[in-house]
Amino acid sequence: MSLELVCPAGTLPALRAAVDHGADAVYIGFRGATNARNFPGLNFGEAEAAEGIAYAHRRGVRVFVALNVYPSPGTWSAATDTIDCTARLGADALILADPGLMQYAARRHPGLRLHLSVQGSATNWRAIEFYRREFGIRRAVLPRVLSVTQVARLVARTSVEIEVFGFGSLCVMVEGRCALSSFATGQSPNTHGVCSPAHAVRWEETPEGRQSRLGGILIDRYAPGEPAGYPTLCKGRFRVEDKVFHALEEPTSLNALDVLPALIASGVVAVKVEGRQRSPAYVGQVTRLLRSAIDLCEASGAGRTAGGDWTVPAELVAALDALAEGRTHTLGAYHRPWQ
Repeated sequence: MSLELVCPAGTLPALRAAVDHGADAVYIGFRGATNARNFPGLNFGEAEAAEGIAYAHRRGVRVFVALNVYPSPGTWSAATDTIDCTARLGADALILADPGLMQYAARRHPGLRLHLSVQGSATNWRAIEFYRREFGIRRAVLPRVLSVTQVARLVARTSVEIEVFGFGSLCVMVEGRCALSSFATGQSPNTHGVCSPAHAVRWEETPEGRQSRLGGILIDRYAPGEPAGYPTLCKGRFRVEDKVFHALEEPTSLNALDVLPALIASGVVAVKVEGRQRSPAYVGQVTRLLRSAIDLCEASGAGRTAGGDWTVPAELVAALDALAEGRTHTLGAYHRPWQ
């Protein structure tokens, strides 16, 4: 079975770009704080979602809906309404983190395919099997903290399909367990759907240079002409003793193409691209490049064994680096050769 390429779509134009450039599936979210990319101007209303699903289905592409936050009592009805809407529109799967919502979906819409979100923080096969046994999940998205060896061991112990991240921004925390934004802004990404809520972001022009703050906390200061990314607390530069540096995480993108044969050989069924906050142009370009890489790798036969002979074409690496956060990439936790 060919490895599935799952791409982000924060808007209808981005969905079309992903579909047109070779995605096998796209994932979307509805407006409001029901998903982990709750930015102004992003996400779908019901009519747009219906149009996007129809567009994708006509071209043989599946659509997954992300409802990957943990609702409070006050937001429970909004979350269940999103589940009902997802089923009504005929989406191909619902991506969930909260066990209560899984129970609701499994009982109210037994025909709706359920995927365990990366926000569920399931990093071992026993946790994944629990969600399968209790709620009937069909797929789990792994947090970006496991090595390739650990991924392979997990896949071998569960009947649930496994999806992993292959490209896009990294998360220094185990997804679903981060408290940094809650500390800085009073709003957790696990309940409000965004690491850096727009109301808490401030840009300031000072004699020392442009600087960014989140919830009043100085995150970064930029030299003249230096690119200034959207402020995220874990990717800021902080003074530790006498040095100022990226103390938690450097702005860099995950690119798993070097270990693609090992991931394919492990039995992973899908590779996911992070980036529902990205532009349609970005989504289209990344989708096209990853589609080419996956097709070349599979055609070479490198994925038949974990140590398959595979060299990522230099032009693909350069093109993806040009789109990457920090203009560079890493294998992150995937690369632990000592295991």
